Amino acid sequence: MGPHPAVAAIRLAVRRVLHDVLTDHAPAYTPDRASDAPSRAPLVLVACSGGADSMALASALAFEAPKLGIRAGGVTVDHGLQSGSDLRADEVVLRLTELGLGPAEAVAVTVGREGGPEAAARDARYAALDATAERHGAAAVLLGHTRDDQAETVLLGLARGSGTRSLSGMAAVSGGPGAARRYRRPFLHLDRQTARKACMVQSLPVWDDPHNADPAYTRSRLRHEGLPALEKALGKGVVEALARTAQLSRDDADALDAWAGRAEASVRDAAGLLECAKLYALPPAVRRRVLRRAAIEAGAPAGSLFARHVEEIDRLITGWRGQGAINLPGRVVARRQGGRLVIRQG
Repeated sequence: MGPHPAVAAIRLAVRRVLHDVLTDHAPAYTPDRASDAPSRAPLVLVACSGGADSMALASALAFEAPKLGIRAGGVTVDHGLQSGSDLRADEVVLRLTELGLGPAEAVAVTVGREGGPEAAARDARYAALDATAERHGAAAVLLGHTRDDQAETVLLGLARGSGTRSLSGMAAVSGGPGAARRYRRPFLHLDRQTARKACMVQSLPVWDDPHNADPAYTRSRLRHEGLPALEKALGKGVVEALARTAQLSRDDADALDAWAGRAEASVRDAAGLLECAKLYALPPAVRRRVLRRAAIEAGAPAGSLFARHVEEIDRLITGWRGQGAINLPGRVVARRQGGRLVIRQG
């Protein structure tokens, strides 16, 4: 008799991702050469909070990785936001070790305030995961985001009035500094209940973070009030529809980004300055992407550059009436001079 359907589903999802990791790192390492060069076997880490999603992911990684000759480890991030968080982090490390994962370690971070508590915690967490992956030379870091998380991300982007890229949610594969495909999300097509069920039938202890139920946090309110209200009004299937919207939006955003990348060279003069007349001729979605790229290249932090900033720059092209310079994050200034758009720090 095979494993429980929930366990089979999480293992299959992880197996597929591990095969992708091996493909990305061939021919440096292949499973049939593992016995000859074990030190070259890629290391895959799981980011584990101790919650049901990440514990299910850790268990599936521990089961599937040895069969493919992959080294598997885990890391938990202690945000220090709750009393006893260091003890809980130690408990998670113990659970990871009991699953057979190694290295397994806890990393403590200091959470700042920039962007709000949720964004600050996320930034600190990813910085710690990037540093850990670099230190161990990990080929990939697995994250336990589910289809439910994806639906919440799409709704949050919609509430902010964000563009197509924000509505595309989380990518199945995304990068970190110097590693374009570091982060993998095997569970984006699985719901949260599947992960919890997998933990239950395997008798895996899980920790439910009280912040996930705290109405002070936007995502928590959306999870416990917003989405249930939508399902009550629109019927079941809202989560699946939002996740599908994320994928369609991602395909559109990728295509527009590629178009903008090709168009950028054609709207610059011999000195490399953006020509306003040529920018005006581009479709708005493409033009705004070119402007956003230019602002980031000039030093504006991507995380602080919002749609309203790009719209203000865009008005220098589409609504020019002699207005002054536009101040952007990162002390970047955009101004129109002699039919050219100049974006630079200063």
